[in-house]
Amino acid sequence: MSYGALGLVEVVGSCNAVVVLDQMLKTSDVEFRTWHTKCGGHATIFLSGDIAAVKAAVDAVKGNPPCEIIAAAVISAPSEETSRLVKEEEEKHHK
Repeated sequence: MSYGALGLVEVVGSCNAVVVLDQMLKTSDVEFRTWHTKCGGHATIFLSGDIAAVKAAVDAVKGNPPCEIIAAAVISAPSEETSRLVKEEEEKHHK
């Protein structure tokens, strides 16, 4: 699977992750891929779309954050390995 771009946003708390995801989905034409949680309550949201749409969605939550944003990144034209890792994470959550 190939993505035009991947957006990643890390927050603390599942509720905050849903609020951030909602804001990003309303901002531009992006698609929720999956999320990853880790100890300490951190949640990383993964979304995909074309580069401009993903950048707009990530910039929207960075510019007007509904909660504290721990980290955010946009990966344009992600490598096959990165895409595979996202796909594996999707399969864990969507079985």
